[in-house]
Amino acid sequence: MCVLLVAAILFVVFGQITVRKLRKNPDTKNKLGVEFASGWDILNVAQALALPKKITRVLAKSPISGFYADRVILEQNTSPFDRGLAKVFWYLYVFSVVSMLLLMLLNTVGFFD
Repeated sequence: MCVLLVAAILFVVFGQITVRKLRKNPDTKNKLGVEFASGWDILNVAQALALPKKITRVLAKSPISGFYADRVILEQNTSPFDRGLAKVFWYLYVFSVVSMLLLMLLNTVGFFD
């Protein structure tokens, strides 16, 4: 539960510190990936900066590359602090989501009864 709270706070902090700056920059404004819902570009940017370069290169070459943020341009327009914040936020977020899904699955099969 604590990890989820920290991830939620980092979502807001990362959005306000890093993604707001990228949205205002004309070079990066259209390179943040598809925004399915409000704030989705925050997840796109964090994913692009946190995942290993090999994975983001594969995603950039795929037919659905428009869904993902452009890592090369983002790295040129972010500081090492921004990239570190993205990694911390992204992996806490992924851990929180996977944990919640696993707990829901275990509860569904009656593990906690």
